[in-house]
Amino acid sequence: MILVAGGTGRLGRIVVQRLLAAGEQVRVLSRRPPATGSAVSPQIVVGDVRDPGAVARAVAGARVVISAVSAFGMKGVTPRQVDLEGNLNLISAAEAAGVQRFVLVSVRGAAARHPMELARMKYAAEQRLTRSGLAWAILRPSTFTETFQQILCAPLLSKGKTVVFGRAANSVNFVSADDVARFVELAALTDQLQGAVTDLGGPQNLSLVQFVETFAAALGLISSIRHIPRAMLRLLSWLARPFSPTFARMARAGVVMDTTDMAFDPAALARRYPTIRLTTASEVAVRDYARLVSAQGSTP
Repeated sequence: MILVAGGTGRLGRIVVQRLLAAGEQVRVLSRRPPATGSAVSPQIVVGDVRDPGAVARAVAGARVVISAVSAFGMKGVTPRQVDLEGNLNLISAAEAAGVQRFVLVSVRGAAARHPMELARMKYAAEQRLTRSGLAWAILRPSTFTETFQQILCAPLLSKGKTVVFGRAANSVNFVSADDVARFVELAALTDQLQGAVTDLGGPQNLSLVQFVETFAAALGLISSIRHIPRAMLRLLSWLARPFSPTFARMARAGVVMDTTDMAFDPAALARRYPTIRLTTASEVAVRDYARLVSAQGSTP
């Protein structure tokens, strides 16, 4: 049995389906029962990673635990509660249950003094895992292509325009969640990534303007882009904290993306894992949005 915590999220859903397709028994820890129309479905344990009792029930009998939890963009929870405390609960329960392997999905650049709380909390969870008695693998993916196409690019379809963070000239690496899921599967089912912290990135480094323009070109759209000034992002990241901490964290993330080196050289990763072909932003755009664009074009 393989437990996937965060199995209803963007990455987790793909991981679950890959594991089921590989013939594995899969259990998902989810705060809400997920809708499913598949003939082959995972077991569901309804519970929150912040609840040690629910976590213990979910971990019982599992030989592998995969943590794909993340508070990024979620309302009502914080990275400390989910990405640190939730992972600490999972690790402790895995130790107590004698789990054979623990796979932690972190973030690239995770560090104790990172400007984003998410990366600091992920790093603290990494440190706890490496000190545990578990066999472990830590994966640090770049920014998900799918997440930021939804945030930055999808408005082109509904509004014909979008906004980007700051100058949007800084290079950012984007990786498809589908590609990350293949590495998670590899870490869960083989020893290839065991005992290592592995950075995962996509084949392209793009500024946010280039990212939007790449999306538009792939789908034959016109891109109209406005910029939220960096100073405004900084101000919003402070002002919004008391009444909308989630929005404040997103504004802070925009500042980091506009000011931090987020490029990645995928050459070594591609050489080491040649069977995992990294997906471009254009390919993700066509895969996820081409039918929608076609349907809009055919609507009278």
